[in-house]
Amino acid sequence: MNFDPNTRQQTSSGSALSRWSESLRDQLASADALPQLTLLGLITGIIAGGVIVLFRWAVELPLGYFLPGNFENFEAISPLLHFGLPVVGAVALGLVLQFVDKRHHATSIGHVMDRLQNHQGRMPLGNVITQFFGGATCLLTGQSVGREGPAVHLGAGSGSLLGQWLKLPANSLRPLAGCGVAAAIAACFNTPMAGVIFAMEVVILEYTIAGFIPVTLAAVAGATMTRLAFGPEIAFINAQSVMGDLRELPLMGLVGLVVAVFAAAYIRLHGASCRWALNRPIALRFALAGLFTGICALWIPQIMGVGYDTISSALAGELGFALLLAIAVTKLLATSVSLGVGMPGGVVGPLLFIGACVGGAVGSAAQWIMPGSASAIGFYVILGMGAMMGATLNAPLAAMMAILELTYNPNIIFPSMLVVIAACLTTRWVFNCDGLFQHVLRLQGKFRSAEAMEQLLSRTGVRGLMDRHLVVSDAQISTQSATQLLSHHPHWILLRDSNQLLQPADLNSYLQTAAPDECIDLQEIPARRYDLARIGADANLYEALELMNRQQLDVLWVESLTDSQQPLGIISRHKIDNYYRI
Repeated sequence: MNFDPNTRQQTSSGSALSRWSESLRDQLASADALPQLTLLGLITGIIAGGVIVLFRWAVELPLGYFLPGNFENFEAISPLLHFGLPVVGAVALGLVLQFVDKRHHATSIGHVMDRLQNHQGRMPLGNVITQFFGGATCLLTGQSVGREGPAVHLGAGSGSLLGQWLKLPANSLRPLAGCGVAAAIAACFNTPMAGVIFAMEVVILEYTIAGFIPVTLAAVAGATMTRLAFGPEIAFINAQSVMGDLRELPLMGLVGLVVAVFAAAYIRLHGASCRWALNRPIALRFALAGLFTGICALWIPQIMGVGYDTISSALAGELGFALLLAIAVTKLLATSVSLGVGMPGGVVGPLLFIGACVGGAVGSAAQWIMPGSASAIGFYVILGMGAMMGATLNAPLAAMMAILELTYNPNIIFPSMLVVIAACLTTRWVFNCDGLFQHVLRLQGKFRSAEAMEQLLSRTGVRGLMDRHLVVSDAQISTQSATQLLSHHPHWILLRDSNQLLQPADLNSYLQTAAPDECIDLQEIPARRYDLARIGADANLYEALELMNRQQLDVLWVESLTDSQQPLGIISRHKIDNYYRI
């Protein structure tokens, strides 16, 4: 890159660390910086896994001390606490957030998808803090929410904030956030492969080789962190049954159809709650949601908290047909209201819970229809879990991988393919429901489908394509200075005072007829001049193109992140167009 002498002196006097940081940013700005991104993905996985371990400790240790038996046993507390705990917790959380900036209220997976789609992966620290403490409060007070949504937000925030702290180009933030999501799911469920698929199928919404490798390594790191803290736990290892008879396939298909009804109902009710909550005070929203949950918990206390103990009871066949359906309906209502009004909890755990109860109910019916030959009720429970997750989130592959890793039962693969696909197809085509997060983001006016051009340009930073061959000049220069300036063979001449660009060919043409001692005004010579706007060196090509379109410009000044007066290079519309066509 060619600058004036003062700029070159500043650059050469920089520290070795600064030069290394600049080199790393330049490498990451290209679309094929796989080794560097893989290393950062590993670091993100370790950080995200550590954050999830802290989050789980913040919830499980107090509940383990407060609740008799284990940290999920809300059923054992008094009816007064069944009602009062969710109400008091929701009111307190709402009052606290009433004094927090509204920009920091958004949390969970929907917020992550919004930031990835519309903000190039830049996630605010304030929302991450709200998610950590708000999510922990929800779980500690028995709200009908899960821990996986907070985990996804905390994981994605870990990757995004790491990238922002290192001042990495914007095209690196989305994959780092995806690495954080995979690590978080792996750390939350101890399911590394499901974390990878979930990150790419649900959150990032694209599969690429360059994205797959860092995300996989991050998931391994996240699973390692949770195993160091909690041991090699597998949530539902006791579900080691096999399908009893091929004649059961119609019954298993029925599981998918029934689950689709619940999935569509959940999506509609969640969306209705979201519409009602728009522009209403957060304290009012949370208070009403807590009151509703408290009333439901008086009747069905199993809906409180994560509820994996209830899933284990369903797997063991300890819950009857009527109770399973009652729990499923009540959990669906309480969760859709709580999360729909914006509580900082997760939806994946409740979906697994609802699906387990629905599957268990169909399994109980199968025992009546095919006594002695039907599969164990627990087998249907697992199928219902995968179907509910896949149909509601529109993530069939992530759901199938999750139940495989949650059970370590390969016999589940064959029937789960039928059940999950039946549930997904019925939800999409019969009930005309999008995936939950797409549906909610559309209601909020935040969802849009990225076109192929946007996806491609978002993967590359402006640093990877900018033209570094420029010289900075004053508008008034002598003929001798102009000749010396051209001896550097620049591609652009940047006028310091007017922030305009000239092409060297125009100056060279003028010099052919200029007097030897003439004072040249570069703002007056015959030449094409380009107006400039500035863009940060951390931007990606799509952001650059959008800025050009908004301001009707053809070139941008790429400014240093540390010195806004120092141009790193020039990015032109012509280069972006050529890059996309290639």
